[in-house]
Amino acid sequence: MRRRGFTLIELIVVMAIIGLLASIVAPRYQRSVERAREASLKTSLNVMRDAIDKFAADRGRYPEGLDELVTAGYVRQVPEDPVTGRRDSWQMLPPLADSAVPGAMADVRSGAGGQGLDGTPYASW
Repeated sequence: MRRRGFTLIELIVVMAIIGLLASIVAPRYQRSVERAREASLKTSLNVMRDAIDKFAADRGRYPEGLDELVTAGYVRQVPEDPVTGRRDSWQMLPPLADSAVPGAMADVRSGAGGQGLDGTPYASW
């Protein structure tokens, strides 16, 4: 009489192959997630900077903060920083000292610590 099923050795070999494949795929998956997060951050920064520029062109001054962009209708809501996962971590930069345009916020940057895949700090983007 012949038994049907797998031997312990066969199961161990299959588990070893699955483990090997997982160890190859996991780092690539993590890198693609990080790339997507960075692309989302760049998009959010571009949208907010464009809204700040439009606000300044329309009103002759820079906004006092991100909330003013929302209330004025330039953006629907303050986007979430994809690196920190928060909406309140954005760093607002004032206009340059010799700027002819008044206001409190001329630029915005991520408040996230750390560096991107290219080695530059998120706060410098």
